[in-house]
Amino acid sequence: MEEKTKILIVDDESINLDFFNVMFTKLGFSVEMAEDGEEALEKVKSFKPDLIILDNIMPKLSGWKVTKILKNHQDYEEFRDVPVMMFSAMDDVKDKIEGFELGIEDYITKPFNFSEVLARVRAVLRNRELYKEVLKKEKRISRIESLNESLIFFTRHLKEPLAVIQSWVKELEPTNQDQVKSLAMQVVREVEKVKELANQEEPATNMHGTLKDLEEKFQKHFSNWKSDL
Repeated sequence: MEEKTKILIVDDESINLDFFNVMFTKLGFSVEMAEDGEEALEKVKSFKPDLIILDNIMPKLSGWKVTKILKNHQDYEEFRDVPVMMFSAMDDVKDKIEGFELGIEDYITKPFNFSEVLARVRAVLRNRELYKEVLKKEKRISRIESLNESLIFFTRHLKEPLAVIQSWVKELEPTNQDQVKSLAMQVVREVEKVKELANQEEPATNMHGTLKDLEEKFQKHFSNWKSDL
């Protein structure tokens, strides 16, 4: 079952709260309400909204003050990226610019038209989903870069033990069983070192495909080397 998008409505006018509660609920949203800034901050922690719509002029804490706390206070760090839309009777460009700089996603000037409000809400939620997708892609890119660095480090550190094994093979007298036994033991020790190195440098991501290819190549090389011996 798909989880409903959660909207927190904050306004000191109960008629507005009731109206938006009914309208958004009918449209399939999960709605929570608060009547002042302090209650809004409490509801943010308990309700964990996907979107906050709040009035600017409210008792106890203004909409700007609530937004500033959400965007900057360490107690609300996990909600820092929750989009905020603000109702306002003000239509002053300077005030709106200051609000945008504070972190408000959009303004809805009173008196409002619900169709316009709904269109703006959906636009903000779409932008939020796009933002989340960008973050996911950035994390994937970061993991790929970490994988590449680890593989480069891993392959560089393989050169030394392989060179040592190669030098031992060149000096080996196949008919000398003691030498063969000694070489086998030394090869085992070198392989264990390589395995330890791989375990230490394995990044915390899914490397199955890439490392599987690498493993198959090494198995092939070592098999050929064993056959030659």
